[in-house]
Amino acid sequence: MASNAFLLSLTSALLLLLPLLSVSAMAKQTYIVHMKHQDKPSSYATHHDWYSSQLQSDSSLLYTYTNAYHGFAASLDSDQADSLRRSDSVLGVYEDTLYTLHTTRTPEFLGLNTESDSYNTQVLDQASNDVIIGVLDTGVWPESKSFDDSGLPQIPTRWKGQCESGPDFKPALCNKKLIGARSFSKGYRMASSGGYGTKPKEVVSPRDNDGHGTHTASTAAGSPVANASLLGYAQGTARGMASRSRVASYKVCWSVGCFGSDILAGMDQAISDGVDVLSLSLGGGSAPYYRDTIAIGAFTAVEKGIFVSCSAGNSGPIRASLANVAPWIMTVGAGTIDRDFPAFALLGNKNHFTGVSLYSGNGMGNKPVGLVYNKGNSSASNMCLPGSLEPDFARGKVVVCDRGVNARVEKGAVVRDAGGVGMILANTAASGEELVADSHLLPAVAVGRKVGDMIREYVRSDSNPTAVLSFGGTVLNVKPSPVVAAFSSRGPNMVNPQILKPDVIGPGVNILAAWSEAVGPTGLDTDTRKTQFNIMSGTSMSCPHISGLAALLKAAHPEWSPSAIKSALMTTAYTQDNTNSPLRDAAGGGFSNPLAHGSGHVEPHKALNPGLVYDISIEDYITFLCSLDYTVAQVQTIVKRPNVTCSRKLSDPGQLNYPSFSVLFANKRIVRYTRVLTNVGAAGSVYDVTVGAPTMVNVAVKPTKLVFKSVGEKQRYTVTFVAKRGAPKTPMSEFGSIVWSNAQHQVKSPVAFAWTQ
Repeated sequence: MASNAFLLSLTSALLLLLPLLSVSAMAKQTYIVHMKHQDKPSSYATHHDWYSSQLQSDSSLLYTYTNAYHGFAASLDSDQADSLRRSDSVLGVYEDTLYTLHTTRTPEFLGLNTESDSYNTQVLDQASNDVIIGVLDTGVWPESKSFDDSGLPQIPTRWKGQCESGPDFKPALCNKKLIGARSFSKGYRMASSGGYGTKPKEVVSPRDNDGHGTHTASTAAGSPVANASLLGYAQGTARGMASRSRVASYKVCWSVGCFGSDILAGMDQAISDGVDVLSLSLGGGSAPYYRDTIAIGAFTAVEKGIFVSCSAGNSGPIRASLANVAPWIMTVGAGTIDRDFPAFALLGNKNHFTGVSLYSGNGMGNKPVGLVYNKGNSSASNMCLPGSLEPDFARGKVVVCDRGVNARVEKGAVVRDAGGVGMILANTAASGEELVADSHLLPAVAVGRKVGDMIREYVRSDSNPTAVLSFGGTVLNVKPSPVVAAFSSRGPNMVNPQILKPDVIGPGVNILAAWSEAVGPTGLDTDTRKTQFNIMSGTSMSCPHISGLAALLKAAHPEWSPSAIKSALMTTAYTQDNTNSPLRDAAGGGFSNPLAHGSGHVEPHKALNPGLVYDISIEDYITFLCSLDYTVAQVQTIVKRPNVTCSRKLSDPGQLNYPSFSVLFANKRIVRYTRVLTNVGAAGSVYDVTVGAPTMVNVAVKPTKLVFKSVGEKQRYTVTFVAKRGAPKTPMSEFGSIVWSNAQHQVKSPVAFAWTQ
């Protein structure tokens, strides 16, 4: 999730994933220009020289891209943009777009440092010294203990990155842990000087003045820090997933968000610098892959062997709300962990309700005070929007505020400023029973919708309603967990429905990690508290967990492709919680499904030894792209190869060798897919198939047994899905599974079925 400083500048606390916004300025604005790379005349020494010649002045050229994209970003007026569009060497001219951020008990929860932990991950942690994780975010707070380099060997000699100097950032702040820190601000600066955004320009440096980037980087690869906590909450050792991997920070996000031109420049540089994993906790709306900056940059990264992990977005539980759905990207949703921060509301009618909070002040004592909720029609005061509460109404009272629209912590500040002494933050239907804890500025308890409705009814019906709030600290071993977070964005994938997304879920609710000391834990300007760690929620938090796990897998299996690592994490994910029940969804309290949790919740130990993987080559991805309704030029935008002609196509995009299945019947009754499995387990392994399917579909797999004589051997199978005659064409999805198993391994793929697009 975005840190709360970001939340305040956006219109909603958890529906952060905005549609792609066109960034319009009156005169000049930033455009990204896609060039025919191979057309550079020999008279120009470099592509940069050639691109400059296309423009009237070199000063309007912002970035020259070489890896992530073929082309440049420039500050142009609309006439110049139109003139470039008419050039034979130009494939496309696009307005810059604005992306938003998707804003420690997790190592134990994932089984990474328990007593029963095998020799495996400790050896791996050592091997992961050589793995470099690039984090594109709001920068880094280099003084954090999470970036301590004690005991780390020298920086890998292949590393080409560097630490840039800035007014508040000295290169000497980097070390053998934080080995790179750069910032990319030309797109942001162009937009803000052109009238986009009202905040004053920020200091241009890699330093994190927001907190989000420090939190995500330390989640992926933070060094162990003993006695970490947020103001006493969640006390323990904080450590990243790959606690000995190196971190390189690329600051591409500023106070208004993250501009596509800056993100592309950051990806371009990270690829050149030599990162092994790219972690991006940010995104925009859904767009075709040739218009999706992150997808285009990620394609080159994957081609160069770099694993790319992205957050799915925080627009759940709305259907089809995903970001970052390209099949070469790992798309990560969010779940809860088995730790909670209970807080209590005792009402005057003796009802005692439990919610959550990270409030750490003196509390409000044990004397009940008046409880109020705006009974009128003004949703502004129901929601405690700024300026909506009259002091006469709130003074000395506990105020009930509906969740939604503005940041949760801002609501508490609004109540405090109106003279209130406490807040009950009550969910509405949009957030269901999901509870997210915050370090509020006044005593505050967050409750789910059902409890919220009972409290709202009590205030309406009682002549003298009262409440007293109290706080219960940190509790562990919460059941059930994990639960899919209500805010986690959902499928189906609207860019191409034959690829099931999200891919997996990981820990993303109430996550403790390092924080910037430039900002209080709420991110509010009025919050003067300082803390070295903060507790945050969002798919922004789950994404770097998977980035760190990918680093561990890369250390264990350096020869594996990014697609093999992704397959291992997906096919070994689990779909049962710690009560042995199917995973539940916080949005409604019922069972979750693959449109919310993908293949399931990651299981690192099993992923290290998955038995079989579904591998995908770059040529396979190109054939997949050629089977979408794209022109050859649009495919070339993504793959950056002038010789691609799309002579080879798949009969259906779902033929891609993906580790999960999404079957769209639409106007046909039979869908047939072939998959290829590669043996990464023992020679002589034999697997049998088990199929799960809804009643209205018949599923047949041939063959039903696969025999792998040697390591690295590939075997194919074909699966035929038949919709039964008379099955209703409902807009609802149904689900099944295909599992290849033997005594040692279960290689599981979820299947989603849809009858209409």
